[in-house]
Amino acid sequence: MTQSERLLYLIKYLINETGDLKTIDIPIDNTAQKRLLRSLVNIRPPKPISPKFLAVQNAYLQEEQRKKGVISLADLSPVQPGIYLWQGDITRLSTDAIVNAANSAMLGCFVPCHRCIDNAIHSAAGVELRLECAHIMAHQKTEESIGKAKITKAYNLPCRYVLHTVGPIIHRKVTKEACDLLSRCYHSCLELAEAYQLKSVAFCCISTGEFHFPNKKAAEIAVQTVQDYRKKNQNRLEVVFNVFKDIDYEIYKQLLE
Repeated sequence: MTQSERLLYLIKYLINETGDLKTIDIPIDNTAQKRLLRSLVNIRPPKPISPKFLAVQNAYLQEEQRKKGVISLADLSPVQPGIYLWQGDITRLSTDAIVNAANSAMLGCFVPCHRCIDNAIHSAAGVELRLECAHIMAHQKTEESIGKAKITKAYNLPCRYVLHTVGPIIHRKVTKEACDLLSRCYHSCLELAEAYQLKSVAFCCISTGEFHFPNKKAAEIAVQTVQDYRKKNQNRLEVVFNVFKDIDYEIYKQLLE
């Protein structure tokens, strides 16, 4: 199959999977088709899927990943010993693990093409990531608590694993409890990475998007927690602070340099 043929196959499979979507018209434009596929994947519940779909999906996503390009630690320069700062799409990083800012359901974002990191990671990884998360949550039988961390495979992402953590939501003022919980998110991910003997992990800006944690305060907590952990444990786990917005890049740059 060509990449265009894979794209159409995946769209048609997901449309035909349920009768509710059979009236959807498939656009001719390639960009619109890609957006439709992502939307269909986003709204799909975690249920069994055919091996052929997975094979076609994996070939499609891996080719899309190749086009985007992969960023390794060798492409970056440390701003402090063992600590890096990189602005860009976290789904391009080939660190041992990347961190996903999840919600308490831990199943990924169901809003079609939403701009959150949870949506981006699940979309690039493929439907198996939601299936694995659903398996974890079915076994856990309760929502994920704030400040903890879970690990899954990364599937079609260039990293090896995804660490999922639920950050605190800020409604009005930033409380000490919220700060402590955010610090715990970073600490839990570092502990889990060390338990799996990982050598590198990339953090997104946990809680600063839809959860409304102030960017500067969140960055201060992130940097302090990582620095304290590395100093206390004297480990060689390398950490990438991944940012997407210019404002976050400037904040982290000032804190780290």
